[in-house]
Amino acid sequence: MKALVLCGGVPQIALIKELKSRGITTLLADMNENVPARQYADEFYKVSVLDVDAIRELAIDQKVDFLITVCADQVLQVVAQVSEELGLPCYLDFATAENVSKKSYMKKIFWENHIPTSQYVIMDTLDTEKIKHLEYPLIVKPVDAYSSRGVCKINNPSELPRAFENAKNISRTKTAIVEEFVQGDEISVDVYVEDGKAHILCLTNLYKIGEDGKFVINRSRIPADVSEKITSQIAQTAQKIADAFGLKNTPMLIQLISTGEKISVIEFCARTGGGIKFLMIKKNSGFDVVKAVVDLTLGEKPHIEKIDAPNKFTINEFVYCNKGTLSHLEGFDELLREGIISDYKQFKFSGTEFDKINGSGDRVAYFSIEDDTFDDVSKKHAIANSRIRAVSENGEDLIRHDLIEKFHNQ
Repeated sequence: MKALVLCGGVPQIALIKELKSRGITTLLADMNENVPARQYADEFYKVSVLDVDAIRELAIDQKVDFLITVCADQVLQVVAQVSEELGLPCYLDFATAENVSKKSYMKKIFWENHIPTSQYVIMDTLDTEKIKHLEYPLIVKPVDAYSSRGVCKINNPSELPRAFENAKNISRTKTAIVEEFVQGDEISVDVYVEDGKAHILCLTNLYKIGEDGKFVINRSRIPADVSEKITSQIAQTAQKIADAFGLKNTPMLIQLISTGEKISVIEFCARTGGGIKFLMIKKNSGFDVVKAVVDLTLGEKPHIEKIDAPNKFTINEFVYCNKGTLSHLEGFDELLREGIISDYKQFKFSGTEFDKINGSGDRVAYFSIEDDTFDDVSKKHAIANSRIRAVSENGEDLIRHDLIEKFHNQ
């Protein structure tokens, strides 16, 4: 068999390894020739994964048996569309893949099905009359972007025009959502839906940089610090979402805010969380979501017996840089050997230029720390921050250590 994998990030490395373990030839498509998954694939094609016509042509030309991706929201639409057009297998039909990626449709279904979410207005042209009933602060975001691109918190009307235009320009459909801001803790909920039943795999606290009104994740904590009351609300809401969108067998990611008393859903998608989330899910539930996606695509049905969560604390730190050009990383391998960190991944390599932090795609690396107590995790975290470096071509350390230090104040 022959598979066409779209996107060449870290999650796709695991996907390619899973495919090859089954004797499946892997073709990788990505516009970036330096993606980390390239070295694991049998063949590489420099093609935009969002160019439906180009992906369709490649799939036909190479006579692939199926297209596949993991942890990539907009790309899943392309996989579903091309698969449907060519009569190839996919675990989601195109209509569903498109609907669960449209924030406009999503919010509408939330309200119709009494799924808790904030009040909102969708516009392609700024009209302050349409949002006069909304209370500041507000969140402005594109209807169809990802990785927190274009998401901005504004505190007063004077900030609205600039934020709206930025979000609209990032949107592929030139449309933005303006919604009320809900104060609270952000929680990421990873779910697997089996025969329509939503199983919670992992609850994660998310911490964000919050500079310039942006919402870029720089840290996560597992297990999430949530009460039984909120956990129950999350489980009920996950099932409501699966029912409302007709999801039967699929991974699902929900992002929501907890006030401590109630929750408000920000958005969701029919995929696993990006970055290294697939690793965290497997480690914290025993369920392999990458394997599950391959199984689903090949007509098999994964089954969840039980969720096995280890009695450990985990902090995942996403590392960002100041302005400069990267030469190499230092300290990570030594910390791994010494057991200070339990894992790390490098996302950017020599020659990468850093400037402002605009989204999660600007991470240079991540490291993970695990231990039996939160105090021990905290001590290891401080040691790691003192020793890691992202060395520039000029020999300077580019890492934003100030962002990492904020962990000890949270």
